[in-house]
Amino acid sequence: MTFITRSVDVKLWLTSSIAVLLLAYGCVSLPSCARMERSSDVVFWAFGVEGEHVAKLIPEFERRNPGIHVRVQMIPWNAAHEKLLTAFAGESLPDISQLGNTWIPEFNVLNAIEDLRPWVAQSAAVRDSSYFPGVWDTYRIDSVLYGIPWYVDTRVMFYRSDLLAQIGYPHGPRTWSELEDACAKLVARSTGNYGIFFSTNNEWAPPVLFGLQKHSSLLKDHDTRGNFSGPEFADATREFYKFFRNGWAPVKTTQIVNVYQAFAEGYFALYMSGPWYIGEFTRRLPDSLRNSWMTAPLPGPDDSSSISFAGGSGLVMLRTSKHKAEVWKLMEFLSEPAQQINFYRLTGNLPARLEAWHDSSLVHNVYAAAFFKQLNNAVALPKVPEWEQIAQEVRQYVELITMDQLTVDEGLKALDRKVDIILEKRRWMVHGE
Repeated sequence: MTFITRSVDVKLWLTSSIAVLLLAYGCVSLPSCARMERSSDVVFWAFGVEGEHVAKLIPEFERRNPGIHVRVQMIPWNAAHEKLLTAFAGESLPDISQLGNTWIPEFNVLNAIEDLRPWVAQSAAVRDSSYFPGVWDTYRIDSVLYGIPWYVDTRVMFYRSDLLAQIGYPHGPRTWSELEDACAKLVARSTGNYGIFFSTNNEWAPPVLFGLQKHSSLLKDHDTRGNFSGPEFADATREFYKFFRNGWAPVKTTQIVNVYQAFAEGYFALYMSGPWYIGEFTRRLPDSLRNSWMTAPLPGPDDSSSISFAGGSGLVMLRTSKHKAEVWKLMEFLSEPAQQINFYRLTGNLPARLEAWHDSSLVHNVYAAAFFKQLNNAVALPKVPEWEQIAQEVRQYVELITMDQLTVDEGLKALDRKVDIILEKRRWMVHGE
């Protein structure tokens, strides 16, 4: 059996499975699920606050392109994935959509999104050199480009600069050994406080970041099997486990109800998170701490290996669109540095275009500087449709390790067994086994 045949079979299996699910909800055959628009309409699906704010940019696009009318449909993030699958099964996808970059592999397997290489090749406005390399790579599968980065995120270290200065790290720890030393000193200075907070009960990112810092591939055999028990991720997990074993990080993270209050009170002084926390800390921390926190690239095994993952959302063109030329014009418009800055000012989402980072609103944002540096050292997560399911298994098994319910070796071997089951269909596609 050829790979092409297997790919077609899997796509048919995915399509039929989705159709069965949606029939149970009564969505596939209902008239309300069908798309109704005028022939000149370009239908754009955007999620969360992004949908609310991007609509404010559309009048300028329509002014420049009087023959094109854009209808923005705002969809809550928690409903976006299901709605996209519903629309795929009901053949009612929009013309253009926002898509999280970890969703690209899934919608590629479904053959739902367009190859953008021909459009980029003839574009004077969109070129790969205008984007962070690791971010651009997240939208490519087997050298085929399926999306254009719209906004970006990654993870950096947020830290209490006042408390870290007192123990000799005014600019934050730069290596794992410095991070350990800082946490040990912070814990020694106070009773009942911690050095760092990892939200392991609902967040898979911290252990994955430690693995990436050790250059773990996370998956192996053409992304058909887990590689979490491999030496790189195992070493990283042992390092991660130290923070819990030594009491530098709280094991029962549910006891921290309010991250902002705990950070303000010095219950912990270090926290790994994304760019949305710039706005949250600015709004929620007391004025007395206005100059007492900062951001820095993630500490690595040494001071030359600060690696994070490339996150964010992109813009995709749906294969079923009848307005592809108009869609591309909209994608080019939203990719303009000026529009990227406008969107950043509206949402706080960091721009994907490198040129936009020269704007004064970012140049003078002292908290954003660490993100720019980190985004230049960001890599793509595994490009498989099952990644988000795998990530939740990573979270679960690493949490069991931190709670001493499994050893590192036991937990990671069990994790690999679970991941191998998740990837069984992909293994059949690639290897026929």
